[in-house]
This record gives sequence, C-alpha cells and structure tokens, in this order.
Amino acid sequence: MKHPEKIFLDARELEHPIPLERAMQALRSLHMDNYLYMIHRKNPIPLIDLAKEQGFNLHQQEDNNGTWHILISRDRTLDLTELCDV
Repeated sequence: MKHPEKIFLDARELEHPIPLERAMQALRSLHMDNYLYMIHRKNPIPLIDLAKEQGFNLHQQEDNNGTWHILISRDRTLDLTELCDV
C-alpha cells in the first residue's frame, strides 16, 4: 500500500492566529491520499476541536521537548500513530 503524502506545517515560530489559519487552509485541501503533519509549540485546541467536529482522523502527541505533533487526515482508516515522528 502506498503511503499518503505529508503536508508539513511547522508552526512553532508563527504568531497567533497564523498557525490556525494555515492549518485550516491545509485541511480544506486534504483528500484521502494526503495528511497534515503540523508541529507546534503548544497543543492547538481550536484546531483539534474543528478537526473533530468535521470528522477528520486525528492524532496528537507531545514529544520530550514539549513540541506537539498533530496529524490530521480525511482517511479514517489511516493509522496516524505510525506516521508520527515522535
């Protein structure tokens, strides 16, 4: 099986509300064969809530450095934990 394409967003240095705006733009462009991989200095609760409300597949995990890894896909069968670089 082919791995889905990663759309990468490093939001660690971006000022509010740019991370949410860019993530929402990426979510609108997602299809079944790609996913959003966002890294952020905090857990983006508004984005998480929006993704859940819209039925996206979601994985969020904090690494040992306090950086959050957020993976979002339209494909509900995709195991995002396997794609997480933590």
